[in-house]
Amino acid sequence: MLKLNLILLFAFVFSALLCAQSYTSWFTGDTTDVQPEGMLPSLLLAGGGGDSDESMQWLLERAAGGDVVVIRASGSDGYNDYLYSQLGVPVNSVQTIRFDGPQAAYDEYVINQIRKAECLFIAGGDQYDYYTYWKDTPIEEAINYLLNEKRVPVGGLSAGMAILSRCYYAPSGGSLTAATALNNPFHSNFNVLGKDDFLQPAYTQNLITDTHYDQRERAGRHLGFLARLAHEHGERFFGIAANEYTAIAIDENGIARAFGEFPEYPDDLVYFLQTNCQEAFLPEIIEPATPLTWNRGQSAVKAYAVPARPDGSGFLDLNDWQTAERGEWQNWYVENGELLKIFDTGPDCAATISNTRGLHPDGADVQLFPNPAREWLYWQWTDSEPIEAIRIFNLYGQLMLAAPGSAMKISVEALPPGAYLAHFQLGGGQVAVRRFVR
Repeated sequence: MLKLNLILLFAFVFSALLCAQSYTSWFTGDTTDVQPEGMLPSLLLAGGGGDSDESMQWLLERAAGGDVVVIRASGSDGYNDYLYSQLGVPVNSVQTIRFDGPQAAYDEYVINQIRKAECLFIAGGDQYDYYTYWKDTPIEEAINYLLNEKRVPVGGLSAGMAILSRCYYAPSGGSLTAATALNNPFHSNFNVLGKDDFLQPAYTQNLITDTHYDQRERAGRHLGFLARLAHEHGERFFGIAANEYTAIAIDENGIARAFGEFPEYPDDLVYFLQTNCQEAFLPEIIEPATPLTWNRGQSAVKAYAVPARPDGSGFLDLNDWQTAERGEWQNWYVENGELLKIFDTGPDCAATISNTRGLHPDGADVQLFPNPAREWLYWQWTDSEPIEAIRIFNLYGQLMLAAPGSAMKISVEALPPGAYLAHFQLGGGQVAVRRFVR
């Protein structure tokens, strides 16, 4: 009898453990589910350390008074009152759901609450928790549903920002330092460096983010991410980075605005990085246990540094990665494991510092017209030396079209709308690069 009772008690305890709630929830506001109209798809990338009130107001305004869900894997309900009543933007409710383990990713209530949200915010913490808890689960599906089907505003702070792009860094062990990344581009702390297999926000193709940027001296490791991704995939890659207390707000048209408290806080800066758009853009030396060299005419990466202001007036257009205001263009490159920067360089990602002849031959130029082009793209060459060939690449370095240089025109009617790079092959291995819009 005693043995039977023990068996029944064990079964009861085991069953209770199985049924134990795998999440913690805090709710503020109206429990009635509303379904407002007028939401605007948006992405807010916040650098950590604290919140930018103006950027969070921007996010809430685009939720059209709906229900806000905050998800996290640590902490508690600190966002509830802040988002519900302290920012002056009316919303129906704010619910924080803390994942207390990976089982919560399969809980029907958690899944449904996320899918019903009109605004989602991913709090800070450890992005490896988010990666292990959510990847290849119904939560991944629910977040991507909000991003790409329901098209609601979605934001993330620190670790939340780190996973809100189609490329991501989610280390399982020690987090990379700049010195480690630049002196050993294949160090074990580079794991997990993923691409196109987790969250899928708009305007983040071939893009990887970084946070706490200047405060933790992360620019070097960010270039390490870009170098590894470019080396492994043979494509151009992009980066967005934010200092603490700043945020990048990306609207439905791909305009990325910088929010912060500059000039009151001079360190309130955000950065937009793009790998060189020369034909040869990959790192010159990238090997295990060997310092990285990624020079490419002292222009391996073109950076746009934007002071983050309360009105979000500094911006960059993610459709062409060139149209921008109220920031400074810089060249960043790596020589034997050392990150170097050249300031006030202009927006041309094909221009080099140490080898301008290779891209802009002296006394000659390539003229493209019309720009934007709809059906045909024409070119005119002012030098006696002929153009050998023209190749059209998209912004990710993928070849789209090619024609002999003697043709003097190429049909671009079949290209999807967007920005492109025209590479003109000249004699002696020289290449001139020009940007145009279809």
